[in-house]
Amino acid sequence: MRVLVVTAVPVERDAVTRAFGGTPETLALPGAELHRSGAFDVLAGGAGPSAAAAATAFALARATPAPAPASASASCGGTPPRPYGLVVSAGIGGGFAPAAPLGSLVVASGIVAADLGAETPDGFLPVTALGFGRDRFTPPPALVREVAAATGAAPGPVLTVSTVTGTADRTAALLAAHPGALAEAMEGFGVAEAADRAGVPVLELRAVSNTVGPRDRAAWRIGDALAALTEAFGKAAPVLEGWKGRNSHEDLEG
Repeated sequence: MRVLVVTAVPVERDAVTRAFGGTPETLALPGAELHRSGAFDVLAGGAGPSAAAAATAFALARATPAPAPASASASCGGTPPRPYGLVVSAGIGGGFAPAAPLGSLVVASGIVAADLGAETPDGFLPVTALGFGRDRFTPPPALVREVAAATGAAPGPVLTVSTVTGTADRTAALLAAHPGALAEAMEGFGVAEAADRAGVPVLELRAVSNTVGPRDRAAWRIGDALAALTEAFGKAAPVLEGWKGRNSHEDLEG
């Protein structure tokens, strides 16, 4: 079994693959490009939860992106699938101060759809309060602990938003609705939706490039965050490789 890592943009994908060394094999997918390094397939699936969900679902359904040789296709119907044992949403994101400072790492103990729901005169209602859907996925707690120990990442909720937060009022509202949240990004919940429907465990790992709050591009540290992401995957790779395919109740729940 392999590990599928889904980022938003190529610069994040390349930061992840640098951790594995060498030159990755490049495989074409419709609308995307997948880089294969050892046990890891790294995909830049696009920005936002919809693009992330679509790209992840396509990669999971395709299983083995490489085309089958003509002889193999004729004799056995195509290349046998290589199912993924783990999906990781990865990249850079905003950190809530002071818990997640610039350049730090966050591993999601919960992947939360922070703006999926309805606005009402009494405030925001999550989709679950409307009586349908879900607004949270919980990665395997044991895996979260192992990745946090290996990388020094802080474990905590990571919020998925469709609009990046840019004001102090919105920051305060998010923290009031989601106490203990450490970071926000735009793809994790979409990746988790696709992984869950395929029955594959999911994890989210983020390097903090900016502080959630009033938008100040001059204060962002994207280069530092990408370097931290590379270092994180270098340290986490043995944990992630050891995890893929583990599916006992203790592993998934404990």
